[in-house]
Amino acid sequence: MIIMAEHAGFCFGVKRAVDAISESLKANHEVWTIGLPIHNPQEVSRLESLGLRVAENDSEIPAGAKVLIRAHGEPLEVTERLKSRGIDVEDMTCPFVRKAQEKAASLSREGYYVVLLGDKNHPEIKGIIGHVSDKSNAEVIADEEEAQNVRFHEKTALISQTTQREERLERIAGILVGKSSELRVCNTICKATAQRQEAARELVRKNNLDGVVLIGGKSSANTGKLRDILESEGVNVLWVEDESETERNSDWFRDKNMVGIAAGASTPEWLIDKIKNIIAAKQEVQGVLVH
Repeated sequence: MIIMAEHAGFCFGVKRAVDAISESLKANHEVWTIGLPIHNPQEVSRLESLGLRVAENDSEIPAGAKVLIRAHGEPLEVTERLKSRGIDVEDMTCPFVRKAQEKAASLSREGYYVVLLGDKNHPEIKGIIGHVSDKSNAEVIADEEEAQNVRFHEKTALISQTTQREERLERIAGILVGKSSELRVCNTICKATAQRQEAARELVRKNNLDGVVLIGGKSSANTGKLRDILESEGVNVLWVEDESETERNSDWFRDKNMVGIAAGASTPEWLIDKIKNIIAAKQEVQGVLVH
């Protein structure tokens, strides 16, 4: 039997950006993004086959091009440089990421020392820090250990990458409250991320599963957080990026009667369906009832 998590696959922000790219490609035949538009290689390949061009930085964008700012967002100076060159810019930054950018900008202007919780190498964090007016008055931390090393400041603001877990945000807020006379905590975690994380927990807790197949790009931060949650629930997890990886792990499915499926917020529905059908076929071979 296959049981799907209640919430899986594209979140609102990613779907909005992918739909915008698809519509622009139909109209312009070529659209640029700076960096991968989403952290799912299969969906990026599909979009590239339709005319998407991916640049490593804004200097690679040719004059007269159409640029779509991906859901992760970009630093303010990047969009300003593009517009100053007369390039057509369509900003599809996820509304939750935009909220984090605006919080970082406004609190920085108000004199707060801005602490960003997240992966300093992730494009979303680079975009948020790019909205801070005084970058010498801000830092990025990844975990509780790094939070312990934050110096004392009169006014501190804690802002989270949208894919973080709320439990970690709460723990780090507890650490920082002793390192500031005034602490502002901004819960900028995406609701869709929180939904998928809770759905992953419920998938395991409500069903007697033999394992969970997690579908998503290996560079996807939100899929990685789902993996952590599933493993913390004590379930056997197989993280696959595509159908070929599912086939290569055929032995994993042996004697597994109850298999759950979860997917990250950057995983397209067409890929989830394809892998679900592969799992169903494997279970039918084993004589397992498939629903």
